[in-house]
Amino acid sequence: MLDEMDQSATQAEDGAYTLGRKDVASILYAVDIEDRAQLIALMEPLHAADIADLLEQINAFDRSRLIRLCDHAFDGDILSELDESIREEVIGVLKPTVLVDAVRDLDSDDVVDLIEDLGDEQQEVILDALRDSDRAMVEQSLAFPEYSAGRLMQREVLMAPEHWTVGEAIDRLRNAAEDDLPRQFYHIFLVNPRLHPVGNVTLGKLMRSQRDVRLADLVEETFQIIPVDQDESDVAYAFNQYHLISAPVVDTEGRLIGTITIDDAMAVLDEEHEEDMLRLAGVGGESALSDTVTETTRQRLPWLAVNLVTSIFASIVIAQFEMALAQIVALAVLMPIVASMGGNAGTQSLTVAVRALATKDLTGANVWRVIRREVIVGLINGCIFAVVMGVVGVIWFGSPLLGYVIAAAMVVNLVVAGLAGTMIPVILDRMGIDPALASGAFVTTVTDVVGFFAFLGLAALVML
Repeated sequence: MLDEMDQSATQAEDGAYTLGRKDVASILYAVDIEDRAQLIALMEPLHAADIADLLEQINAFDRSRLIRLCDHAFDGDILSELDESIREEVIGVLKPTVLVDAVRDLDSDDVVDLIEDLGDEQQEVILDALRDSDRAMVEQSLAFPEYSAGRLMQREVLMAPEHWTVGEAIDRLRNAAEDDLPRQFYHIFLVNPRLHPVGNVTLGKLMRSQRDVRLADLVEETFQIIPVDQDESDVAYAFNQYHLISAPVVDTEGRLIGTITIDDAMAVLDEEHEEDMLRLAGVGGESALSDTVTETTRQRLPWLAVNLVTSIFASIVIAQFEMALAQIVALAVLMPIVASMGGNAGTQSLTVAVRALATKDLTGANVWRVIRREVIVGLINGCIFAVVMGVVGVIWFGSPLLGYVIAAAMVVNLVVAGLAGTMIPVILDRMGIDPALASGAFVTTVTDVVGFFAFLGLAALVML
């Protein structure tokens, strides 16, 4: 299996090249011997995304040498595929002339994504590389709020008057200069005299129809207009919900100013899913393998500190039952089981709730039904594991009372875990706090405190 994974630049069934371990070794060898021709030959069949992955995997020294050896063969699409954590470093290594050539090949939305997180000096270098018209479009996009549709859209857009025919549209496309058309497009947007979009026509319908057919007769049933100030997460949701390929973006007066395509919307969804996963794990929403030790420590330290505080709070609860623990050592042995089971059950409910909130599946209309389901699931699982742990308590320690106590505590904690794992993310979301960021610490605290209090409190009440 490893030998298969190590094969150099092999083609998958669909003809696409994949980057194997031997590819990386071969590319680095070409860099070591400064063989530019060999390096270009090895990288030529690779997709820009694979080359970006390669640059992210190797160290900064090899990365710098590779970029300098590539020189003008460096593709601008690689910059848009790079992780933000090393993009600024790569731009700093590129020669100004190479950077100019690379950036000029990008669409306006890719240029905006490329420079919005850079420093003013590097932003100016890239803006200076653009034509005056392209620079104006990019600067206008940068003026829109961060994480809005205005930042996500590309300004190159294909529009046509709603009274045009298929023939007029095809002639316009054929006679247009290359710079007048978007590099990639899926629809022609129909506009009224005030430049308000009124419908869209797919290229497939355009090419299948007779020349005298009016474009207005070919519009798609699904047509979503995106306000320029709409949050990009809502844009991504609309694309996913309504199966959009592209959508027009309008300004505050309803005029068509750009378009968003499915690749950009899906990139937002992917980033949000990744951020939610990282935040649920408490490692920061922007953590990456290319981060330095300092950056990684800075991202993780606050959440470890929060966990320390919650652990101390749980320890305070345990301290209230010192006498019970001193007299019945078995409580100390079984106590972590109750807390661990509650924590795992809470994390399960929490993960489902956070994901449902992100996809807008969990709303005010169904929240109580979902909470009720999670509580019932917690009750059923609690009863099942109560029987198991009750038997363990009797067999292991020879105490029926201890078996009853841990069984009851198990039921209580798993029910509370289901309730807290669902309600806490919902409450945080209503308060405008990212549930993926803060829910974990709260749910863990609740399940630990309730688990310890239920188990030790019942033991103190029944067994002493």
